[in-house]
Amino acid sequence: MSMRIFRFARRTTILAFVLALGTTLAAGTALAAATASELDTKSDWTLTRFKQQVTGADELLASAKGVLIIPNVVKGALILGGEYGEGVLRIAGKTVDYYALKSASFGLQIGGQSKDVIILFMTEEALYKFQHSNGFEIGVDGNVAMADIGAGKSLDTQTMKNPIIGFVLDVKGLMADISFKGAKLEKIYPAK
Repeated sequence: MSMRIFRFARRTTILAFVLALGTTLAAGTALAAATASELDTKSDWTLTRFKQQVTGADELLASAKGVLIIPNVVKGALILGGEYGEGVLRIAGKTVDYYALKSASFGLQIGGQSKDVIILFMTEEALYKFQHSNGFEIGVDGNVAMADIGAGKSLDTQTMKNPIIGFVLDVKGLMADISFKGAKLEKIYPAK
């Protein structure tokens, strides 16, 4: 009897994994169909919310050498998880390239979420390394200092001294994961 339960549990886990992976890939495929114009519009909205939610955002944006804006990063997981989103890299306020954020994870996790990601490159060196990488892996090719922007909090001056600063906005879903360590950022196409 216990062997039947084990087989059922194993099959259920495999089925749930396939469904979670399929959902994540479908979300990624749907996002991959976004046009440059759609990505620019969504990124504009995300940047507007960033300025409304983060005290000092205008000053940070003015001093940043480049800004990567990835709206609506979708993550789904059931033991194995996947995350995907597309966005724009802007330098001096102009879109120069389009990027995808991708990650996979394994471990005790279940659920789904969406979030908006903004990454500020505060030095020319950090921006150059990012732009000239063949897929930039966060935590390997460069560390991103996560800024805590909860209600009533001001930005930590120590975090602001880092060459790359990350912000996560508008997290929706059941996972409450605001990190993106191990995520890979790849150029999907240049701006025209």
